[in-house]
Amino acid sequence: MGNVAVDVLLGCGVAAELLCCLGLLVMRTTADRLHYASAGYTVGPILVVAALIVRERLSSVGLDALAAAAIMFLPAPILVHATARVVHRTESRASRLPERHL
Repeated sequence: MGNVAVDVLLGCGVAAELLCCLGLLVMRTTADRLHYASAGYTVGPILVVAALIVRERLSSVGLDALAAAAIMFLPAPILVHATARVVHRTESRASRLPERHL
């Protein structure tokens, strides 16, 4: 039963990452792309770590994986928000610039 749970969790984690990559390729606006990028930081890695914890329990390997996921998960919202602010400022400045006619 444990192996089935590990396989399902890993399969869902890989599928989530593939969907995030596909979303990055398909979406047109930067804001939409940021949504998929932020999901790539959270959904897939959490499922992979959950599969590892189901398999290894809370041994040293499971705790290391949990720590690695936390290090990746905790700053992700800050990075996405900062990136969105920079994009917004850049786009708003570009819209205020006068157009040059050649």
